[in-house]
Amino acid sequence: MRVLLVEDTQALGQAVQEQIADDGHAVDWMQRLDHAEASLRSTRYDLILLDLMLPDGSGVDFLRRRRAAGDATPVIILTARDQISDRIAGLNAGADDYLVKPFDLFELSARVAAVARRYSGNPNPLLQLGPLHIDNAARTIERDGAKVDLTAREWALFEAFIQRPGALLSKAQLEDCLYAFGAEIESNTIEVYISRLRKKLGHELIETVRGMGYRLVTA
Repeated sequence: MRVLLVEDTQALGQAVQEQIADDGHAVDWMQRLDHAEASLRSTRYDLILLDLMLPDGSGVDFLRRRRAAGDATPVIILTARDQISDRIAGLNAGADDYLVKPFDLFELSARVAAVARRYSGNPNPLLQLGPLHIDNAARTIERDGAKVDLTAREWALFEAFIQRPGALLSKAQLEDCLYAFGAEIESNTIEVYISRLRKKLGHELIETVRGMGYRLVTA
């Protein structure tokens, strides 16, 4: 997934960025709302992690504006405000989840995965795909009863496919799942990871549509 983190506290922002990146996702970290707005104008995000108290305004107001403009990007609020009224205000503004600081980084990872599953149309973490038994919550895969180990990047790419089964995904869309702003992208990176996934999960699993991209074969 491509994640936008909006957080002005340096230590927390760095910790969250590293945690989400370790999960295999691309993370763009902004410390101001105006910078976040600029990023959203140029980039499609799968999730926003949003602090409520930013140097240039309120995260709740920012979220209300996004929802009023028709933006349905899922949002998890990260804030030190722990009053019930604050949680209600955030959820009523359109947030999908709410974490009070300080929080456990592994809990954040679990909530990110849960929100992603809900927006993919299947909140059930357990999937069956041919000979593959997939547990999205535990990030485990079994093929014909044998465990298959994926790296964080391989999992992030595979997750992009299982969130859009049967959809054609371009190389650029897949790169967005793996790379944050400013990261150097090698020209054959996606091809390398697709090859690795095919070797581990089955050559027939991912179809190449020449000149257009790739799709997950679901039948």
